[in-house]
Amino acid sequence: MLKVTHKDLLDRAMADVETLDLEAAKALLGRDDVVFVDIRDPRELQREGKIPGAFHAPRGMLEFWIDPTSPYYKDVFGSGKRFVFYCQSGWRSALSTQTLQTMGLTPVCHVGGGFRAWKEAGLPTEEVPAKH
Repeated sequence: MLKVTHKDLLDRAMADVETLDLEAAKALLGRDDVVFVDIRDPRELQREGKIPGAFHAPRGMLEFWIDPTSPYYKDVFGSGKRFVFYCQSGWRSALSTQTLQTMGLTPVCHVGGGFRAWKEAGLPTEEVPAKH
């Protein structure tokens, strides 16, 4: 039997990170000092769309993309902007936000309820074309 369940990890993450409700997240959309980061799988983006202007950083690469000592580092993460992470339901983004916060990326937060809640609320989305 596991000593720590996924629910335990999520509870710890939720207690440790800032979770934005949809209204607060929408208020940040389009600001020059904010980067929305979609951590979902590319197939999810192509199937569902994304928040307009969001930067795509697959969940499996996040730790490598934010670390300036990594050969995979992405400059966007050194911009000094506020990072708003999201996934489909808010679980992966909560865990990711906690990890990246622990690594020293600030300021960071995530969207509670994820893209599913965003889309269901009728908030703006954009299509993501399939890459060939």
